Amino acid sequence: AGEKNVKTPEVREKAKALGIVPRSMKKADLIHAIQRKEGHTPCFGTSGGECPYANCCFRDDCLRIKS
Repeated sequence: AGEKNVKTPEVREKAKALGIVPRSMKKADLIHAIQRKEGHTPCFGTSGGECPYANCCFRDDCLRIKS
């Protein structure tokens, strides 16, 4: 309940707002760039279903990825 799948266009807009030029970056690469720019660990997609970052806006998407 309450899970939100962050769409690629939303990720691209967030990246642009932070001064990141998305070019042809894949969604995961963009999210990693956003995480780094915000001073966070670029861990999107590497959680293996376990994530200590409850406030991460990408968390629901990340937990769905089976790495």
